[in-house]
Amino acid sequence: MITSFFNKSKPINFVIVFFITLLAFLIAKLNVIEDAITFLGFIKQAIILLLIYASILLVNFIVSKNSLTKKNNYEILLFSLFLLLIVPTTSHTNILISNFFVLLALRRIMSLRSQKETKKKLFDAAFWIAIACLFYFWAILFFAIILAALVFYSDNNLRHWIVPFLGALTVFTLSIAASVVFYGSYFKIFNISPQISYDFSSYNTFQYIVAITILLSFGAWSSIFYLNNIKKKKKAFRASFKIIIIAAIIAFLIVIQTPDKNGSEFLFLFAPLAIIITNYIEIIQEKWFKEAFVLVLVIAPFFLLLL
Repeated sequence: MITSFFNKSKPINFVIVFFITLLAFLIAKLNVIEDAITFLGFIKQAIILLLIYASILLVNFIVSKNSLTKKNNYEILLFSLFLLLIVPTTSHTNILISNFFVLLALRRIMSLRSQKETKKKLFDAAFWIAIACLFYFWAILFFAIILAALVFYSDNNLRHWIVPFLGALTVFTLSIAASVVFYGSYFKIFNISPQISYDFSSYNTFQYIVAITILLSFGAWSSIFYLNNIKKKKKAFRASFKIIIIAAIIAFLIVIQTPDKNGSEFLFLFAPLAIIITNYIEIIQEKWFKEAFVLVLVIAPFFLLLL
């Protein structure tokens, strides 16, 4: 029933996804609220919520524009369910903003497939990732996706390899100028925190253990089939599918090495993982298994909320 409902893209699907997202957002805020709500505070939270919704729509745009899945809405359903599974992902503004800019960069990287305005797209992608780094340092790892895309598209134009670095340098230069104007210091505006930590004790709760187990087990299982099916895709789209798996690996590395493990770091993993798992759902032949697979992903977040 669930699979047939989301098997085709329909407006009602977006309403359901936005409701699940709103629920995750409100639960996260209820867990941390201490002071009385002010008008400015309400406006700020409304803007953050709109940013999350914009990220979901951006994921849907990337998927549909590049034929990463069939014409369904599984990817945005999974994205919203992941937000509900680990609700801290909706409450850390810097990572929400950083992830949004990473998605903007991913959109431009995917569009390299057309081989049109390549320099502009490479510059834009690097520009967005550089901005993402201003809000969360380890987003810098996503810069590797740009270089990987150049390899996948067999781009031997030396200028194209230089352009991404110019895009990053532009953000660096503008940031220094802004820092001097607003703070009177060259580097005060930078949110540089290159520390690494492998202390996973903060994940040692029942909710985190279950949530992480579901994400990693379902993701790893789906990735096996995802990789096997890339060669069956149209040649023009194969690079896009490879880029998604690289994005998932980079996001996983961020989760592993981030110094402040509060759950919000999993946000970078949600978009690529939602796309990978959606691809697996689409190839499941047994209807009962397909229903059970999706049902576990739907029920698990709500089950954890009751604990």
